[in-house]
Amino acid sequence: MRPPALRLAGLVAGLVAVAGLAAGAGYWLGSRSAASPPAERAGTVASAADESGSGGRKEARILYYRNPMGLPDTSPVPKKDSMGMDYIPVYAGEDDADPAAARQLRISSEKVQKLGVRSEAVELRALERTLRAAGRVEPDERRVHAIAPRFEGYVERLYVNVSGQQVARGQPLFEAYSPELVAAQREYAIAAASVASLQDATDAARSGMQELAAASLSRLRNWGVAQDELAALAKSGDARRTMSFRSPVAGVVSEKKALQGMRFMPGETLYQVTDLSSVWVIADVFEQDIGHVRSGGKATVTINAYPGRRFAGVVAYVYPTLNAETRTVPVRIELANPELLLKPAMFAQVELPLAARVAVPSVPVSAVIDSGTRQIVLIRQGEGRFEPREVRLGARSDEYVEILAGVREGEQVVVAANFLIDAESNLRAAVSGLSASGDGAASQGGERNESMRPAAGAAAHRGEGTVTGVDVQANTVTLRHGPIDSLKWPPMTMPFKLANRSLLQGLQPGSMIGFEFVERQPGEWVITAYRALPAAAPDTGAAAAAGNAHAGHSHANH
Repeated sequence: MRPPALRLAGLVAGLVAVAGLAAGAGYWLGSRSAASPPAERAGTVASAADESGSGGRKEARILYYRNPMGLPDTSPVPKKDSMGMDYIPVYAGEDDADPAAARQLRISSEKVQKLGVRSEAVELRALERTLRAAGRVEPDERRVHAIAPRFEGYVERLYVNVSGQQVARGQPLFEAYSPELVAAQREYAIAAASVASLQDATDAARSGMQELAAASLSRLRNWGVAQDELAALAKSGDARRTMSFRSPVAGVVSEKKALQGMRFMPGETLYQVTDLSSVWVIADVFEQDIGHVRSGGKATVTINAYPGRRFAGVVAYVYPTLNAETRTVPVRIELANPELLLKPAMFAQVELPLAARVAVPSVPVSAVIDSGTRQIVLIRQGEGRFEPREVRLGARSDEYVEILAGVREGEQVVVAANFLIDAESNLRAAVSGLSASGDGAASQGGERNESMRPAAGAAAHRGEGTVTGVDVQANTVTLRHGPIDSLKWPPMTMPFKLANRSLLQGLQPGSMIGFEFVERQPGEWVITAYRALPAAAPDTGAAAAAGNAHAGHSHANH
């Protein structure tokens, strides 16, 4: 049996040997870890983390593999992209496992309630709408009468001497004197008397006189002499010196040219009388709507002069011409005007109700967010989750719009506060584009070039790296950057476009910067702002190591 002192000495020697072995192993592992690329170390840590938990990814099912650069490209099996980068596995249960879920907007339930979000299902509806157009009141052209003597003469006396005066049917307007008219009356009177006196004459003489009397009577009738005046002339045989002209209709004297004592020629219009008991409204309908207007359809007319009063009319005619300047087609509407309230040249607002064709999928007009280039609706997918969906629109009614493509019947679309949701998502994207280290950079003395902020609504990403090349002609810069967590990119070297040429100032090979960038279109990454980093930036070593490890994955070779 060994003495206690010897046993203690042996135990101490054994502990020293174990400590030496541990130190040597630690040194070897540390050296190997330091020599290995960061990506391998990250993979080792990730593997350890996955294998350590009972519910880790090792037990989760891989759905597919996505492009490491964020391009819309997936693969059911592991593969590499054109730069040799491995596609990233997407596991069941991850937020981006469903491509549609990655496009959804997420807002807290509390904020949804504060915004007053309200949704409505897409339903089949018969879209009845009202077509509105501006118009003007005009007289019915078929009710306008001109009084023009058919012989030469003089205005002897005026009975209606002002325009705008209302006249009754058969009311005298003026008296005219004409030497030709007097001569024609005397000729007829003599011929009529001769026919009566030649009862015992030969048939030839009596027939000739009858023809002369008939010709004289026909001339007087053609000149517009009234039948009762002709009967009085034939009975008395006395020719009248003047002839009265009467109004052919009841209406308003819309034009008066006759003056006391004036001479007039055959066919000259002395009066114009318009019957306004029925008028027209000429509505100017836009070109894109004219296909819905049919003759015989009902119309409603309102006049600013009579607020609250509506006049019912009928579409009588759609003109076959188009006004090239206003791109409108005239539509004629006939209205009864017994009270003479509608006056020519009044402005009118016309409503043409259009009958629905068939039931079509439709949503409220308030559900559509129209940017001018495309139309978007927000589909409510769940509590606090909304998916923006581009749609194609069809016919519209006053409250609903037809959806030709983009949504299905029964889906819930946001009809209230959708613009607030859109503003909320755009604001969140803009705020995320602001560098979280902006204030810190200022405290470190770094300068930040903010020539162009990320556009609202664009997903901004941030990273740090070293400038390896600047192409002034192409307006690009090549960076050896570290990992980009928001895109799940590993460290690599790749070119970026610059939002504008002012960003080229201060960029030189070897400069270390923190930068913000967006994807302007698939595969095109654009730097919108950057700031200079101190020479001893924390991620510089990682970025340099990443550049050495992934020199073969440079975008410059792509």
